Amino acid sequence: MSKDVDLATIAVYSLKGGVGKTTFAINLSWASAVISKRRTLLWDLDPQAAATWLLSADRSGRDAAQAIFSKDVDVRSLIRPSTVPGIDLIAADTSLRGLDRLLFDLGKKKRLAKLIETLGKEYDRIILDCPPGLTETSEQVLRAADLVIVPVIPAPLSQRALGEVARYLVQRGGRHAPILPVFSMVDRRRGLHRAALEEQPSWPVMPMASAVEQMTVKHKPLGEFAPTSPAAREFATLWTGIERRLAKG
Repeated sequence: MSKDVDLATIAVYSLKGGVGKTTFAINLSWASAVISKRRTLLWDLDPQAAATWLLSADRSGRDAAQAIFSKDVDVRSLIRPSTVPGIDLIAADTSLRGLDRLLFDLGKKKRLAKLIETLGKEYDRIILDCPPGLTETSEQVLRAADLVIVPVIPAPLSQRALGEVARYLVQRGGRHAPILPVFSMVDRRRGLHRAALEEQPSWPVMPMASAVEQMTVKHKPLGEFAPTSPAAREFATLWTGIERRLAKG
């Protein structure tokens, strides 16, 4: 994809839900905007709209999130400031439930990539909070992203899900973004978790933390209300690693 050299797109994706995907998307967006001083857009593609619920300043609910994929609507028309300074947001809504079918019917395999390309002059980093599953939308994400972050709970089912994603990519062939697995919701007191970490010592680790649960109460990223918490520090470290990886190309 030809695009502005300063723009990088980071997708947060998982085959299954409940792995902390939105937590990653929000905290990485904060790190991008605050730590790296990047012009940052968080694009919520998940019809469950958790990131939108946490950070949207607009509660009107226009059911327009799908329109920019199908109609002659400028993607910029749906961009709004979030409740966090430095982070803009494209909100999700229930219209995204039909996005997979729409993208299939349109037959435009690079529709998301082309929409992102148009934002290269406005933003340095675009964070995609993706819907779970191997879907038409996920195929678009894998084509559009420069890096895919996959949160993995250190348990057999989550690790199996990551294996399914890898097999899927091998089967479909062609270009796809590099994948960075990250252990999520880690409790080192549990033997299963410790064993998983020993098997994959190079994967970044995000601990289970009460501060993360408080995000749903405070409607803020960790860096806004618990900047010295272990989880906030780990997200900052993860983001630094992402920036370093992007710089290497």
